[in-house]
Amino acid sequence: MIKTENLSKVFKTTELETSAIDNLNLEVNAGEFIAIMGPSGCGKSTLLNILGLLDNPTSGSYRFGNQEVSKCSEKQLTTLRKGGVGFIFQNFNLIDELTVFENVALPLEYLKVPKNERKKRVEEVLKRIGIDHRADHFPRQLSGGQQQRVAVARAIAFKPKFILADEPTGNLDSKNGKEVMDLLSELNKEGTTIVMVTHSKRDASYASRNVFLYDGKIVDKLIEEEV
Repeated sequence: MIKTENLSKVFKTTELETSAIDNLNLEVNAGEFIAIMGPSGCGKSTLLNILGLLDNPTSGSYRFGNQEVSKCSEKQLTTLRKGGVGFIFQNFNLIDELTVFENVALPLEYLKVPKNERKKRVEEVLKRIGIDHRADHFPRQLSGGQQQRVAVARAIAFKPKFILADEPTGNLDSKNGKEVMDLLSELNKEGTTIVMVTHSKRDASYASRNVFLYDGKIVDKLIEEEV
């Protein structure tokens, strides 16, 4: 599904050079559920951005499916991302001026899915996650748990084979967090490949494999820094 070899990402300013990812090798097979863990600043979000085709590495190889994408242009990355990657963010990233239905339908509009098919898919996915009764509400009228469910619905409405989740339960209480993780687990059992960044050992237990990062490198065990 995805494979990186000697992947590195360096951020440069006039005075400083910071290595966020350092010669990282990672392979995720189709149908896996991977949890990436590590302390703040270890490179988790940077890696997720590269895997999600939101950013290019400084050096190394990244194969997305059968395609080498490490040197792709922004336009090429956008095309690949549109039809193949679903994103779930900690802060939901819903558009306040759009209803629940419109938020979930947005990726389908970008993909030019016909209106009737779009309506059918959105209704099906909202019903599946138990938020169909809120279809005409706006994000500010929903609880945090409901907003995250809408974010999950938006991510899966176009049936991506690959979902990236960045701290998907970070702003939720334990009950709503469990519901979101149960949903992700269910999607994975249906064949969706999931890569999730998390600080939560509970959430990581849902994954089929845990990957631990420290200073931009994969390490053998979770290193938790003292606060």
